[in-house]
Amino acid sequence: MTRIIASLLLSATWWASVHAVTREHTFVLTNKYIQPDGFNRSSVLVNGQFPGPLITAKKGDILDVMVYNELTDKTMAQGTSIHWHGLFMTHAAAQDGVNWVTQCPIAPGDSHQYKFEIGHQTGTHWYHSHVTTQYCDGLRGPLIIYDDHDPHKQLYDVDDASTVITLGDWNHKVSPAAFYAFAPPDSIVINGLGRHEKGPKTPLAIVNVEHGKRYRLRVINAGCLAGFHFSVDQHELTAIEIDGQNIRPYTAKIIPLYTGQRASVILTANRPIDNYWMRSRSVSRGQLPTSIVLPAKADDLHSAILRYKGAPIREPKTKHRPGPFLIEHRIVPLTQLLPKTVDRRKPDFSIHLNITVNDLGFFMVNNHTFHPPPVPVLLQMMRGTDPYKLMPKGGIIPLPRNKLIEVSVAGGAPLSPHPFHLHGHAFEVIRSAGTDDFNYDNPPVRDVVSTGVRGDNVTFQFITDNPGPWFLHCHVDMHLEDGMAIVFAEEPNGVEELKSQWTPDTWKDLCPRWNNLKTGKQFIISDWQTN
Repeated sequence: MTRIIASLLLSATWWASVHAVTREHTFVLTNKYIQPDGFNRSSVLVNGQFPGPLITAKKGDILDVMVYNELTDKTMAQGTSIHWHGLFMTHAAAQDGVNWVTQCPIAPGDSHQYKFEIGHQTGTHWYHSHVTTQYCDGLRGPLIIYDDHDPHKQLYDVDDASTVITLGDWNHKVSPAAFYAFAPPDSIVINGLGRHEKGPKTPLAIVNVEHGKRYRLRVINAGCLAGFHFSVDQHELTAIEIDGQNIRPYTAKIIPLYTGQRASVILTANRPIDNYWMRSRSVSRGQLPTSIVLPAKADDLHSAILRYKGAPIREPKTKHRPGPFLIEHRIVPLTQLLPKTVDRRKPDFSIHLNITVNDLGFFMVNNHTFHPPPVPVLLQMMRGTDPYKLMPKGGIIPLPRNKLIEVSVAGGAPLSPHPFHLHGHAFEVIRSAGTDDFNYDNPPVRDVVSTGVRGDNVTFQFITDNPGPWFLHCHVDMHLEDGMAIVFAEEPNGVEELKSQWTPDTWKDLCPRWNNLKTGKQFIISDWQTN
């Protein structure tokens, strides 16, 4: 197995060195008042935009992003970071952008450069802050990696910026205040626009299509809390990619997406020329995504507009109709994630995670609540700290290299289902929520999976071929802030290998500059009222 993995890494490195193009971007982070649904509130924006600007690249490229932190609003976190959701950061753990796991926060007034090879990855991804609940305040945006040799290229005609769709939820309170108030989202936004039931008729997002053409819609759940059912009235959707992984075409009417999940779906514009509601209906807590949704009180809530060329400029009159769902355990990947030599029935290590809540209301994973350590886990690993003494104790699980790891998460925890996201890897879901069956032959591949409800025991597998500290956490940002996370310290004894990874001076300076701050040091919710 080691020889196969080494060959794959060598091939990826050769591709990057021969074909790589460096894509340079500048992110200026500022606070600004915006009104996505007609209600004014302070936010955290990239280059003044909500959602943040679309970042595009091609397979094998290098991303080089300079981030300037100009945040000043003390009602929210002022430290920041950028996580590149879905990208593995192979040989680049320091670029993963997770505060207190792979870096210290970027201090207000400071800057930091992220630079890394994309390698062989393609597909639909996104970026967001990984400081407390900051991305709920607006710091989030799409990241698309195109493939000149896309195996599905003959199935669609249009795949560009106009077909990238971000789904999200939005609070009228800044995220720390919403966290303390246990406030549910006030509205649902699509491409940064939405309406509130008690607000004005604000503009809605419009996706323009031309009759007869086929469109690849890249749909991202960039929300903080809600799962969504994505659909377009009177249109079928054929999924061809899930969480950056190509799949066999799968036609459905409704695409369930939990927080952090993504899908590429083909929409054929073959209906009469008109306007159609594009819907993002919220999934009810405590239910599977195929069972119950929270209905909007009006068609123009939780919606955007699909407008055919030649249609009148008016809002749709179409109605939602039930239809078949995309079911996770029926997804078939085009290529397997694990080498054929791996026996999925014989994992090297099996880890079971049980989610509970303590008397103080914090989530616990196997009886431990995750608290940010005083020194990032990656720095601890680089210093050769004993893997069983890494901080925070109980929140870190050491994993040896090149082993098949099986992780199972019991369903039915409070406020379930929970979308669990693993950094540094994709994984094979050998048991999905809503089924008792195990798929050892061609399991779906994801990087975010729903843990399901009572009676479920969602199980996934991956190989430890990427040294570094990799976060596994609930992607409901309020639940992560409440402690629902652990860190897999992968190959914790590989000190020299981790030290050899590219770490710019800006990365080395992050901790000293952060530690020297006198104000603006909010990095966990408990600091919010005192800074």
